[in-house]
Amino acid sequence: MSRNGAKTPAANGRVVRVRGSVIDVAFDELPAINHLLTVPGSSVAMEVVGHLDTETVRTVALTPARGLARGDAVADTGAPIEAPVGEAVVGRVFDVFGETIDGEPDDAILNLPRRTIHRHPVPLTERPSHSGTFTTGIKIIDVLAPLERGGKAGLFGGAGVGKTVLIMELVNNVVGAHEGVSVFCGIGERKREASELHRELTESGVLNNTVLVFSQMDEQPGARLRVGHTALTMAEWFRDERNQDVLLLIDNIFRFVQAGAEVSALLGHVPSQLGYQPDLETMLASLQERIASTNAGAITSVQAVYVPADDLTDPAAVHVFGHLSASVVLSRDRAARGLYPAIDPLQSDSKMLNPSVVGERHYRIARETREMLARYEELQDVIAMLGVEELATEDQVVVARARRLERFLTQPFAVTEQFTDLPGRLVELDDALEGCERILAGDLDDRSEDELYMIGGLDDLEPR
Repeated sequence: MSRNGAKTPAANGRVVRVRGSVIDVAFDELPAINHLLTVPGSSVAMEVVGHLDTETVRTVALTPARGLARGDAVADTGAPIEAPVGEAVVGRVFDVFGETIDGEPDDAILNLPRRTIHRHPVPLTERPSHSGTFTTGIKIIDVLAPLERGGKAGLFGGAGVGKTVLIMELVNNVVGAHEGVSVFCGIGERKREASELHRELTESGVLNNTVLVFSQMDEQPGARLRVGHTALTMAEWFRDERNQDVLLLIDNIFRFVQAGAEVSALLGHVPSQLGYQPDLETMLASLQERIASTNAGAITSVQAVYVPADDLTDPAAVHVFGHLSASVVLSRDRAARGLYPAIDPLQSDSKMLNPSVVGERHYRIARETREMLARYEELQDVIAMLGVEELATEDQVVVARARRLERFLTQPFAVTEQFTDLPGRLVELDDALEGCERILAGDLDDRSEDELYMIGGLDDLEPR
C-alpha cells in the first residue's frame, strides 16, 4: 500500500541525485508539482517541488532519505498527499500523511475517502459579510481582545511566557462546550508535549470531539511544512460537508515558517531579510487564506506564534500579523510579576472590539480599562523615582484601581492546577465585564489587591 492508502504504483522513475533532503528524479513522463513520490520497498517519501528539465524533477524528502542512492527506483503515486476525511477521524491522532500514530485499529480510517491537502481557499463570494465573537472563558482575552468566529487569532510571545499553556487552556475551556469539532495541529512538537496533550484530552473526556495531527520536531522540514495543510483539509471537510463550526488550534505557526525557511535553504534559494525564505508571504498565505468561514460553517483558528528574541518586528511575526483578526501578545515582564496569563493588555488587540460588534457597554469598559492601564504605565517612571505617595491624589486613585484591574485580569487555569493548587476557572463574559466595570467605578476600592488576584468572577470574593 502507498502512503495515501491506495495500491502501490509501479516504479517509473530513477534517482539521479541525492543532496541531503533534496532528491532529483528522472522520469519518462514528468509528475505534476506537489505529487507524492515513493520508493518501493522503502519508507522514503518525497514531494515534487519543481521541474528541472523535460526529464527531471526536484523533490524534497518528507521522511529520512538515509540509504537512498542514485539509480534507485521511484514511483509516482499520481496524486499529492491525501488526508482521510470523515466522522471516523475524530478522536484519532495522525501524521502528515494522514496515517494514524496512536496505535488504535485502522479499519474505520482505511475505508474513508481522501482529499488532497493542496486545496484552494473559499471564494470571496461564498464568505459571510458579517461575523460574531467567539467566547473563550479567559477574562483578559474576552474583554480586551475578543476572538472572531471564523477568524484567526495569534498568541505572540517569546520562549517560556506561556503560549502552549494558553493553547491547552483554550482546548480545555472551549472544546468541552464546543458544539462542533476541534482540530489540534502540532507543528514541530516535542514528543513530550504531544504525549501530555493526548493524555490530558483523554482524561478530560474531550478527545472524542478532537482530531490531533502532529509532525514531530525530529521529522524532516518537508513534513513539518505540510502537516498544517493536512490538519486544515480535515477541518474543511467538517465545515463544508457537515456544516459544522471547527476550532483549529496550531502550535506553533513559527515552526511552519521555520520549516519553509529550511526547505528554501535546501533548494538553494537566496534568503531575504534576516535569513527568511524569499517566498515567506506566499507560503504563509497558502495556509492562512484557507482558514475561513462560509455561510454554512466556520473554521476559527488560534495560533501560537513564537517571537524570536521578543522582537515583534521580526519578519515572521510581521507577516503573521497581517492575516489575523485578533492578536494576543504575551509579556515576559508580566510573567515575571506573576500576572498569569501573561497577556499584555496594551499590545493585544482585536478588530472585533468595535461597538457595532460587541456592543456599546463592552466597548466602553474595554476602552476605559485600557486607558487606565496606559496611564498607570506612564506613571511607572515617576513611581520608581519618587514613590506613589508623591503623586497627585487623582493619579494615586488611577494607580490603585489599575493595580486592581491587573490582578482581576489574572485567572487560574485548569491545565496548571497540579502546579498552583488553584482550581481552574472559566469566566463568563458578563462576569468579566462586571468585574472590570465595578473596579473602574471604584466599587472595590475597599478590597485589597490580593483579594482580586487569581480569582474567576467577583462571586469568588469573600463576603463582607
